[in-house]
Amino acid sequence: MHYENRVEGHIGQAWSRWFGDLRVEELDDGSTRLHGSLPDQAALHGLLNKIRDLGMTLLSVQRLSEV
Repeated sequence: MHYENRVEGHIGQAWSRWFGDLRVEELDDGSTRLHGSLPDQAALHGLLNKIRDLGMTLLSVQRLSEV
């Protein structure tokens, strides 16, 4: 499944390694979009835990159509 997760603030490209194969994009509204394919719900929960552990504010989680 493909997911788009948005967090508050610009986290910088240096953090992109923490998020594996997900693409990290800083948006004009001041948020950061993390998006890409995750194999299952366990991987999604792992990502959400990582966001929490890094002290980031989660703005949204959206499952996208397969691309």
